[in-house]
Amino acid sequence: MERVAPETAVESIQLHREIVSFRAAGQDFCIDIGLVREIRGWTPTTLLPRAPDFVTGVMNLRGNVIPVIDLALRLGLGRTEPTERHVIVIANLGGGTVGLLVEAVSDIITVEAEGLRPTPEVAGGGGNGFVEGVFTVEDALIRALDLSRVLPAAEKPLEDVML
Repeated sequence: MERVAPETAVESIQLHREIVSFRAAGQDFCIDIGLVREIRGWTPTTLLPRAPDFVTGVMNLRGNVIPVIDLALRLGLGRTEPTERHVIVIANLGGGTVGLLVEAVSDIITVEAEGLRPTPEVAGGGGNGFVEGVFTVEDALIRALDLSRVLPAAEKPLEDVML
């Protein structure tokens, strides 16, 4: 068994990223695995009056009430009609927890950090706001989401979104 020097282990971590890939509106997206708390099967949410249309409601996660976001709708790809086959990716960001309604989780993938390519500028650059870049995995393109822009917490505190 070969021992790896601590510096080499740190370099290896910086050279690679672990991502969780999933599908929303038939499209492939991913986020860093460090943001994922857990993956749960779909359960109906409790609707909240005056919540943004992309907030499907709230759910109880072991005593904590968290908002669930229809990721496809938030990305402008249409509303998701959830079934028992859909899943909720529970993600942590900036001290808050949120559920992302997606079609399915595809895989956990290790990618080279330098493999993240910028998305092309289109329509004045406004359309790329939620996407950090694109990874090429085999023959597929997987868009890396910047959750700090996707989640309502980036616009205002999660508590304000639910009021």
